Amino acid sequence: MPIKNYLTAEEKQELQKQLKFHEHPDVRERILILLLRNDGRKQQEIADFLGCSLRKVAYWCAHGNPSDLASVTDERMHGNYHKATDQYVNLLLDVIEKEPQELGYEFGRWTAARLATYLEQETGIQLSGSGSIPLSTK
Repeated sequence: MPIKNYLTAEEKQELQKQLKFHEHPDVRERILILLLRNDGRKQQEIADFLGCSLRKVAYWCAHGNPSDLASVTDERMHGNYHKATDQYVNLLLDVIEKEPQELGYEFGRWTAARLATYLEQETGIQLSGSGSIPLSTK
């Protein structure tokens, strides 16, 4: 049997605020699970209402801490780690505007592998150069 109104007034108010304004839809869904649970809804009712699995609802009912919003987020939400710095990207954009011969190379076209090698030499950042798609701005 669900426990109705287990949230404090402050927790409920903060969750409602975050439900409206949080940027990530998964966090909003998890907050909604907590709020519906506070409303006395059964887990199966919540799952049916949201169109998600009972397992997901049960997990967030057990692991979501209404007084700690960080408990309903995970590391994947922070985005992927990007090796390419702004300097790397700017150099890449400059290099693809030039012909390889202008930089002392004998080949006539940039490929992903050739660009990756050149940029690694210039920046020290190693990215995959797999593929042989010719890159040309012309």
